Parts: sequence; structure tokens; C-alpha cells
Amino acid sequence: MELEGKRVMVIGLGVSGLAAARLLAHHGARLVLAERRTDLPREALPAGEIRLGNEDPAWLEGVDLVVASPGVPPSSPLMRAARAARIPLISELELASRFITAPIVAVTGTNGKSTVVILLGEIFRKAGFKTFVGGNLGTALADAAIDDYTAVIAEVSSYQLELIETFKPHVAIYLNLSDDHLDRYANLEEYGRAKQRIFENQDAHDWAILNRGDPQVWQIARTLAPHVISFGFSAPAITPALWRQDEGIAFDDGTRRGCISLAQFRLLGAHNFANAMAAAAGALAMGIEPAVIERALAESRGLPHRIEIVGEKNRVRYIDDSKGTNVGAVMEALAASRPPVILLAGGVDKGGNYAPLIGPLREKVKLLILYGAAREKMHAALAGSTSTEVVSTLKEAFVLAVQRAVGGDTVLLSPACSSFDQFKDYAERGRQFQELVRAL
Repeated sequence: MELEGKRVMVIGLGVSGLAAARLLAHHGARLVLAERRTDLPREALPAGEIRLGNEDPAWLEGVDLVVASPGVPPSSPLMRAARAARIPLISELELASRFITAPIVAVTGTNGKSTVVILLGEIFRKAGFKTFVGGNLGTALADAAIDDYTAVIAEVSSYQLELIETFKPHVAIYLNLSDDHLDRYANLEEYGRAKQRIFENQDAHDWAILNRGDPQVWQIARTLAPHVISFGFSAPAITPALWRQDEGIAFDDGTRRGCISLAQFRLLGAHNFANAMAAAAGALAMGIEPAVIERALAESRGLPHRIEIVGEKNRVRYIDDSKGTNVGAVMEALAASRPPVILLAGGVDKGGNYAPLIGPLREKVKLLILYGAAREKMHAALAGSTSTEVVSTLKEAFVLAVQRAVGGDTVLLSPACSSFDQFKDYAERGRQFQELVRAL
């Protein structure tokens, strides 16, 4: 991709946008930096023309290429104008992939992406690869394109996949699909189609890792060009595949058969067993030895803010699942938690259906405490499923939980919502919860 002297606009100057701008500048592009926020410190921006505030299609004059950050919605006036003017429009993911020479292992799905990416990173490092770990997980993929890695592990969101053209991971992992981001997509099917684009450019030299336990995911297996490896809890009808066998992962990857022990695996919940299978499948597809995979999984500590046991006080366990930003993630957290549970949930509604929580709430939750912008909508949707209280802030919810908890209870923060009403991101929300626990 020739960028020298080209006039390139970057829309959205968050983590991904700034990384894209750095990569573009590295290759000699002339930058036009566009951002709706007007309070950005200009000294932190790369050199170029800076356009802040309400988007003006006139900013596109003379622009040869537009790179959009994943958080920029398709309704953006600049994106619409770029399409109308037939100016090439790509994502930061697409831009980065054109300059990465190492094999890419990409992970998508509604839940578990970050955990699987972290597990893969630990496996690949133990196998001796110089490994980049990032993408939608903190460090933008564009930062991998400036260094000399031998493996790139990328968390990939549906937003990033919307604007790909040639993005082609050697191994693509699709974990699951459930209601999420329905404030951006018309329905689950449209959301799923965006996810499936991860396989769009793969061929018979590549690998697709699919969860055969998720009908929405497994139904596409026969439509794919790459080799397919499935994972799931029951023994498979066909191989290559991975499945649960006692305390381990049985596998048949087409050339090797065996079992990877998870006796020392420390992450809680059946969903994390599935995440370990997905990571193991990706590593096997890249030729990594099963013994290396087993050692890496045994040593993994997982992600902060994802069903993380913070501490115990007066026989009450406190668990931080701030990264549980949709209903499916909350159901996983409840399944992994010791009842009775006091559940803290709320934040910014993402357009999903809360009804699937009713059964788990009745089964395991003695008290549901709702807070934040979505509290009244959630209260209406979940009324009658368990005893419920409504407060304004996470701190109020925590104080009430401590007052109501007795020995043997679990206080679980698993919000089912994004954090942006009261916090910068899910990590800041999780840190406040952990600080409150430690203050006890």
C-alpha cells in the first residue's frame, strides 16, 4: 500500500485513530485528523491538519483515503460523504493488516474475546514467538505494524470488521453470538453478519475455529473456505475438533490426537473452559505443541475485571465482573458464582433483551441492585424475578449490598451494560468496585 505523499483523513482520535495516524505518518502520508470532541490536547496529536467539532464534509476536499476508528458510527457525516464521493474508506484494522507480515490469529465473538486473546498470547510467548497481543484489547493493531513480530494475536470487534477489504487472518476464531450492540445493528442477524466477515478473505491455506455449541456460529461451518476446527463440550461427530474429557481437553487436529490437562487451570466457570478450548485450537492450528499449551494454560491468571475474585470479608465473597457488559456475559458470571448472589447491574443500555436473565436471577440471585442510566428499564424488564432495589450510583449499590450480605453470600458486579454514564470505561468501573471492597 503506497502512502507516501497521500492526503489521508483519520476520523476519530481515540486509541485506534491515533495509532492509525502514527502508522500513516510513518509511511509518509499527509494527515487530516478529524474528531468531534473539541477538548483534545493538540500537543498530543501527530503533525497534520486538525479538524475538531461537528463534522463537515468539506473537510474531505483533496483527501485520497479515509481511515475510520471503530467507535465512529456508520451515520457519521464524514463517512457518508466519503462513500458518496467514492473516496476509499477503511478501518484501522484493515490499514494495519496491510503492513503486518507475521501470521495473524484473530478472535471475535460476543463474549470471551479478551480472555482468549490473553490465553493465546501466553501460549505463543511460551512457544517462543515474539508476540503482539492487542487489537480491540487496549493496544491498537496499527502499533503491531511498526515492529518485527513473529505472531500477532488480535481481538477483533464487529465494528472493526465493518470496513475491511483484504484483512486475512491465518487463524480466525469465532466464539459465540448473542444480543449486544443492538444500538448499532438492526438485529442479531446483522450483528452476526458483521462478525462473520472475519472469514471473508481466508482460503484453503487458513484455519477457522468455530464453537459448535453455538448454533449461530456452527451453522456457517460448511460455507467457509478455510480448514475448520470445532470446539465444544460434547464429543464431536467429525474432526478436526476439541472436546471436554474429564479435567482436560481432548483433541484431534487432523494429524495429532491427545489430551491437554486443565487440572491446574485457574479461571472460573464453564465458559472459561470453552475459552481454553478455543485458545488451544488456535495454537494447535499454528503447530504449537500440546505440552506447551498445557503449561501456558496452567500458569494463566486471566484478565482483570472478568469474574475476578477481589476478596472476602465476613465470609462474603466479592467478585469484579465489570467487563460483563451484556446479558450473555452476566449469565456466564452467575453460572460461575457461588449462590446466594447479590448482583450489582446497570450503566448505559446497549439495546439488548434482558429477559434471558430472569431464569438465572430466580435460581441464584437473592437481591438485584440496579444503578445508573439503565436502571429503570432493567427494573421494568426484570420485575418479579427476584428481590430488587434501585439506586443511582455504583457506590450506593455497593453500600447497600454490604448492608444486606450475610456469611456465605457472593456480591457480584456484572453490569450487563456499558459504563459510560458514570465511568471512562469498564476498567475504571472495576477499579472503583475493587477500591470499595478493599476499603472494607
